[in-house]
Order: sequence, then structure tokens, then C-alpha cells
Amino acid sequence: MAGNSQRRGRRLTSKAGAPKGTGGKNKDSLAGRGRTLPADERPWHKGYSGTEKLPQRTAWKQDKERRAAAEEGRAPKIGQPGSKDTTWGRGGGRGVPVGRGAAGGRGGKPTGRSGPRVAPGRKSNPSKDGPELLVGRNPVLEALRANVPATALYTAQGIDMDDRINEIIRTAADRGIANLEISRAELDRMTGGVLHQGVGLQVPPFAYQPFEDMVAAALEQQAPLLVALDGVTDPRNLGAVIRSAAAFGAQGVFVPERRAAGITATAWRTSAGAAARVPVAQVTNLTRSLKACRDAGFMVVGLDADGDTDLYNLEAAVGPLVVVVGSEGRGLSRLVGETCDLTVSIPMISEVESLNASVAAAVALAEVARRRSVEL
Repeated sequence: MAGNSQRRGRRLTSKAGAPKGTGGKNKDSLAGRGRTLPADERPWHKGYSGTEKLPQRTAWKQDKERRAAAEEGRAPKIGQPGSKDTTWGRGGGRGVPVGRGAAGGRGGKPTGRSGPRVAPGRKSNPSKDGPELLVGRNPVLEALRANVPATALYTAQGIDMDDRINEIIRTAADRGIANLEISRAELDRMTGGVLHQGVGLQVPPFAYQPFEDMVAAALEQQAPLLVALDGVTDPRNLGAVIRSAAAFGAQGVFVPERRAAGITATAWRTSAGAAARVPVAQVTNLTRSLKACRDAGFMVVGLDADGDTDLYNLEAAVGPLVVVVGSEGRGLSRLVGETCDLTVSIPMISEVESLNASVAAAVALAEVARRRSVEL
């Protein structure tokens, strides 16, 4: 009817509602990631039935489900650990996933892996004590140059060869490190999607020194010097501090076990191999460990922008000393600051508020070394 297009309250949109479902919206983001593992193959799921060691978190989930099922009078909805083979290369004898037709490498080439199955592109959750993979051409090359301990070198099939890759392969061969050529998809899976540039270096878990042994060994030296880190979470800072400790004569570094960086592949690389020469210990309670150092005869000095003593006036530098470095953001924690015999500030000419944790440690250790060289 003429004029209806001008009527008040007319409908401007279609009566049809929005279509249901994603319509393939997320399909592209899953491309190349392989199949989604069923619940009985996921170590983190309560339905896990694999043959690998049951994670503590998963055991807790299954126990919780058993208690809930007992209260409700039903059968628990959990897996049966050990009833389904979820390992690579066991039973088949060729390094292929048991019960699957696809091999890990190109053209059925065995990958030689063992461990839980994880779909390509999905990051596995390695145990805290498991090996770590350092990736990238420059990081891997620097780690090999620094003699970082390594157990295997992984290179992607069809990798573009350049001077760095040639040196990586040659250096690994000279050191007797196995070079395993695997598919790019498998390397993607191992790195969890991190940009790897076709190369990865597997390093073993770091062997920490017992704290008591480190203190005893330091006291046997003419000028005992230890470094403690209070909540430093960046492994690059940890590696840089270890490098400075080695350069200026410290006999050891100790860090808390929790809420602090440990020796990872990144820390290894940043330390430029110094982590192989300087003992590093992990302690359960940093405050208690600092008190133990005091009881052993050390002077505990904390670096603080508002410290009571100027670094250049630190007369205690010539005796047994523990230098405590605070975290990147908040500095020394309250309890650690109260445990220190004194706090020391680094004088600065400009208006810079503070120094990076590793830089502050290097400046302090350099001054301690200078004072000791004058006294000795």
C-alpha cells in the first residue's frame, strides 16, 4: 500500500534471528593443531587413564570425585590410570604413537621420543624437574658458545641453512650432542607454538647445590662472599647476577624456591656459562637462611635505595659478606630487610629512581671486589 514505508514504528531489520552456532568462526584458529585429545588421554583431566605418572593435581581431582560420588550414592566419573597406553614409541618399537597410524616425523620417520602424547601445536606441561627446550637460532647458538649443558639438538626438516645453523650443528657435533631431525609440526608441538626458527636445544634440569655445603665452602675461602636474591622473578636478571657473581669472586648465589626465578635455559644463556662455575642453591625460607649466614659469621647487607649506608662507605665489604638483592619492583621484602645487618644505597648523580636488580648487584659486587683488592 502506498505510503506504508513512511509509517511510524515500521520494522527496519529482518524478522529472522541471529543464526545459532559459531558457523566455523573458530575453525581457522584450530588449523594445524591436530586432534583434540580425549579425556582419558589428558593427564590434567580427572578421566585420565594413561600409563604415565599421574600428576598430583589429577590425583586430587579423582579423589574429590570419589568422595562426591560416595555422598551421592553413584559411581565416580573418573578414569582408570594405567589402563590405556599413552606413551610414544613403547610397544610399537618404531617410535610411533601406540594405537595411531601417523608417525611423528615426515614419511613415517620415527621421532625417538618417549613421554605423554600431546596433540601437535598444543603445549605440554613438563614437570618442574624435566628438561627444558631453548629455541631460536641466536639463543641456541649463544648457549652452545657458552658451553651450556645440553642433551639434544632438534632441527626441523627442510630448515633454511645459514651461518648460524651451520655453526650450531658443527658445535653440537664437536661436543657430542645428538642432532635429531624432526618434522616442523613436531617441533611446534614441543615448543607449544613458540617461534623456534627451526631449531631447539634441550638442556637438563639444573643441579642445585645444597645451601649448607655452599656456605661451608665459602667460609673456607680467604674472602667469603655470597649473593642472595629476594623475589627476583626474571630469569634473565638471575643469569646476569650469576655472571656478575662469577666475575667479582662470589662463591655462591642462593634464591628462594617459591615466587622467584630458578635456573632455566634463559638464565643459563644470560649467565654466559657462569652458572656452570658458580654454585647456586635454592632455599625454602630466605629469612631463615640469612639468619644462618649471620650465625656462621657473615655480615648480611641488603641493597636498598633508601639504605642507611652509602655503598662507597661500606667498611664491612672486606669481611665475610652476603649481598642481598631485592626484586625488580618492590625491592627488599619487609622481613628480609629487617633480617639484614644494614641496608646499603648506591649513590647516583642523575634523577633515575632506581637501577635494575642485576645492574645494582653488579655495581655492588664491583665495589666490594675493589675494596678487597685494596685491603689485600
